[in-house]
Amino acid sequence: MQNDWQAALTQALGDSIIHQTSLSGGDFAESFQVQLSNERTVFVKTHKNPPKHFFTTEAQGLTWLRQTNTVPIPDVLTVSDHPPCLALEWIEEGPRQTSGEAALGRQLAALHQASFPTYGRPDNRTTGSLAVPNTPNDDWVSFYRDCRLMPLIDKAVMQSALSASTVRKLHTLCDRLHDVAPPESAPSLVHGDLWAGNRITDKRGQSWLIDPAAHGNHREFDLAMMRLFGGYDSTCFAAYEEAYPLDAGWQERIPLMQLAPLIVHAIKFGGHYAAATDDAVTSLS
Repeated sequence: MQNDWQAALTQALGDSIIHQTSLSGGDFAESFQVQLSNERTVFVKTHKNPPKHFFTTEAQGLTWLRQTNTVPIPDVLTVSDHPPCLALEWIEEGPRQTSGEAALGRQLAALHQASFPTYGRPDNRTTGSLAVPNTPNDDWVSFYRDCRLMPLIDKAVMQSALSASTVRKLHTLCDRLHDVAPPESAPSLVHGDLWAGNRITDKRGQSWLIDPAAHGNHREFDLAMMRLFGGYDSTCFAAYEEAYPLDAGWQERIPLMQLAPLIVHAIKFGGHYAAATDDAVTSLS
């Protein structure tokens, strides 16, 4: 007896499922390597109760990223919110190479130079398992305060994920965000969740990006996320800087850009992320 997502997949792709293997690595969705009757392999992920429009929102983000013709993005084969599932072309993984790191840096530089109409998302859809808002905005400070920091602070308070002292510091930062914000610039299309686990390398050493929370943001947001958990070679950052130099003071703004993902992790996982959030906001005072 097929699950709903299996039936939807076979109908959409016109092939039957021969075998499926559960994959590890995600903290939210279930994912599978699926072998189809035509000897094709596809990647599928699903969830029993995802946020509204979760998979079609991710598919739209993948499409936006792919349409820039900058960094390799797997092709969306089919997507559905009812039942919830997303099928992508399968990328056979291989070892990382220095040349691939430099290429990724240049590709990300090109991605961040691609025009995007707004901070947030033009479709106003939330992203991520915490469903953070993406209300369109033409001002980065307003977007980062109202669609990232304040909603996440509220969620953290509801779950007692941060100390009262940290929350006070975060509210003070929100009040003076203009003082520490990057120079004004046009919105960049960002991946939005660019930790190393969302980059895979194929047999040729070429990097592919997966699992985006794509939206318009300042480009430093992606780069700060890449530095938060490691996994990217210095060659990658050097190639980016050569192709698209960053504004002065970007190093001092890394904690600012890392605050949103740090609060997310404090809410979801607790542990040392609460202390790391406090360290980041303290460094900005």
